[in-house]
Amino acid sequence: MNRSAKKILIIGLVWPEPTSSAAGTRMIQLVDLFLQKGYQVTFASAASKSDFSFDFSHTSVVEESIKLNDESFNLFLQKLNPDIVLFDRFMVEEQYGWRVQQECRDALRILDTEDLHSLRSARQQSDKKQSEIDLFSDTARREIASILRCDLSLIISEVEMKILEETFKIDLSLLYYLPFLENEITEESIKNWTSFEERADFVFIGNFLHEPNWNTVQVLKTKIWPTLTKKLPGVNMNIYGSYASQKVLQLENKNEKFFIRGRATDARQAISTHRILLAPIQFGAGVKGKFIDAMQVGTPSITTSVGAEAMKGSLDWNGFIEDDLENFIEKAILLYNDETVWSIAQQNGIKIINERYSPTHFADLFISVLENLDIQNHRQHNFIGQILNHHTMQSTKYMSLWIEEKNRK
Repeated sequence: MNRSAKKILIIGLVWPEPTSSAAGTRMIQLVDLFLQKGYQVTFASAASKSDFSFDFSHTSVVEESIKLNDESFNLFLQKLNPDIVLFDRFMVEEQYGWRVQQECRDALRILDTEDLHSLRSARQQSDKKQSEIDLFSDTARREIASILRCDLSLIISEVEMKILEETFKIDLSLLYYLPFLENEITEESIKNWTSFEERADFVFIGNFLHEPNWNTVQVLKTKIWPTLTKKLPGVNMNIYGSYASQKVLQLENKNEKFFIRGRATDARQAISTHRILLAPIQFGAGVKGKFIDAMQVGTPSITTSVGAEAMKGSLDWNGFIEDDLENFIEKAILLYNDETVWSIAQQNGIKIINERYSPTHFADLFISVLENLDIQNHRQHNFIGQILNHHTMQSTKYMSLWIEEKNRK
């Protein structure tokens, strides 16, 4: 890689919205990392911006609006000539990967998976049908093919690393574990946390465009809250989240003390005023940003094994992990009422953030791996990837060219 140029092109599925989703937060963390290491960062997307898209104007990031199925992207690539191209999720690699390969053969191609979409989809289908999980779906075939076509794929979860290696037989040289990169929790920040006595109520937060979040709110409304509100009269359940549709808003019931608060201007600020984060997540994948936010402001949580998956390692959770809903409710009551149990949970969250998500454990090593990777030798060892780039991408390429030609008429 030509280190002197230090150019990275990030192609976003959307313009990142860190106030809307963990995916947006993750992307901004990656952008910040490359900026800190002296890279020239160009962020490009074919999506339209929203009112909540991150404002890059105060950074040195160059923004580029690109088109789908259009040769203008090839011309853009030729002019920029990046050293690294990072695809935001496999759908973006499918769309632009062949053009990058064609115009920038020596550029390091990285896929940021965000989470394994195929795993999340398989778990959702399993939950819906109450059947065994089938990982070998069409989505999995597309996602795994994308991983094989790229030089390196960033994986946010150790569980997903294991699934890719053991179930899908992906060589570990193609995978790189890179979790959320979080500021360590200092004594100074702890002093500013809201105390147990000053906090009240339960909270849940999540982007409602994300199906696991909508499902979780339904579980809270129908299976958790009817019992919990009787055991803790006077306590509210507060639901925050971006892109709440009418079906979400209709769940609000003031008499039941079940409130839909809508988008939180500042997620951490919203979580910090409540005593416990409740998240009976039934399916999903990756690592959940809501728990990172909760730990960062000293808010204990109760979730399921799927919710806490790959987050704590061998450490104790900052609250409780319960899959049985009756036990979930009992633990919620205990954690809400017992300040000692609550304080221990809070301390556990500090350890998780500082020991598992501090950039000091990951940032320098990651950049070093990128800068010392012998791309040609690396690709020689990924012969299946060579085959996929040679054959599979041809179908994507010619479909794109056909659309491009059709658009000219």
